[in-house]
Amino acid sequence: MSATRMGRINEEIQRCLSDLIRTVKDPRVHGLISITAVDTTADLKYAKVYVSSLDQSDMKEVIKGLRSAAGYLRRELGRAL
Repeated sequence: MSATRMGRINEEIQRCLSDLIRTVKDPRVHGLISITAVDTTADLKYAKVYVSSLDQSDMKEVIKGLRSAAGYLRRELGRAL
């Protein structure tokens, strides 16, 4: 797969996840959270998502909330893509 195609796929995943994070109902996921980057493997099986938050003091709780919402995010990302 070409590098430009992988770049477009990563950008689309990043865009969709940014929209989906706003719909997560977990109270630990609050404040301004942004997806900074997405790295996808060549076979598109795995994606590493880098997250940033404006309030760094609660970052561990935000990560726990996002991990608990991982199934929801995966399902909705599959529907969106």
